[in-house]
Amino acid sequence: MSSALSLANIRSSLIRQEDTIIFSFIERAQFCRNLPVYTPDAIPVPGFDRCGRRYSLLEYVLRQTEQLHGSVRRYTSPDEHAFFPDDLPPLVLPPITYPSVLDPCADAININDQIRRVYVDDILPGLTVPGDDFNYGSSATLDVPCLQALSKRIHYGKFVAEAKFLAKPEEYSALIRAGDADGIMELLTDKEVERRVVERVRRKVATFGQDVTEHGTAAAAGANGDGAPRLKVSPDLVARVYEEIVMPLTKEVEVIYLLRRLDSQQGGTGAGSSAGSASSSGSGSTSPSTSAAATAR
Repeated sequence: MSSALSLANIRSSLIRQEDTIIFSFIERAQFCRNLPVYTPDAIPVPGFDRCGRRYSLLEYVLRQTEQLHGSVRRYTSPDEHAFFPDDLPPLVLPPITYPSVLDPCADAININDQIRRVYVDDILPGLTVPGDDFNYGSSATLDVPCLQALSKRIHYGKFVAEAKFLAKPEEYSALIRAGDADGIMELLTDKEVERRVVERVRRKVATFGQDVTEHGTAAAAGANGDGAPRLKVSPDLVARVYEEIVMPLTKEVEVIYLLRRLDSQQGGTGAGSSAGSASSSGSGSTSPSTSAAATAR
């Protein structure tokens, strides 16, 4: 069994990624929504996509960030996915050979376009105060770690899916050969685990988002400081993001991966050969326990 697919490693990684997402959201929430950051041509940045459309400021900052991170191997790691995978620069460090953990089909699965749309359209309106404070550069640079953290967490579904497949290979193989995406979704879904994840995230936001005084107590809201603790981000909002966006998109990645999981054994003609989305990074194959699969979400 690969250590990358062990219960302890999967659980540890997913919990650590919760922390990263929450702290990234807290940082971004200090600025207004600032719509011009996300509107092409609102800010004349020196960059255009392949169709000649000028990038928004967010797209420009994100692409430039990936130019730097890509040059130092970030996107050669199987758990990292670029938002501009076709524009990555040459490496300035020698490549690392990662152990084979995932099926080769993982390389072609990248739903970052969808993640970026959902972040801008559905997450930001609840995370930020409406309006414009003109802190465009600060907003865009803080959006980047939010997007990177969401992308990593959601695409980690590939590792979760591999763990689940190896825990129940016969059940998943039958569904894959039948092209039964709904059946795969039903088999990989554990509502109780999802409920526990949402509640853990809610509690973390309530803890991490407090202003702590010099006496070690949480600063309270209200004119006299006698209300409930003042929070930087709504725990209910982030819990809802996990419940309605993060976990459903993670499971979408799992289903795409599993539908393609047998293609390499069937010469690319299996049920998954036409399933899924665009391009990114991953590699090979291995084996965990049923409990590892059950805990991953």
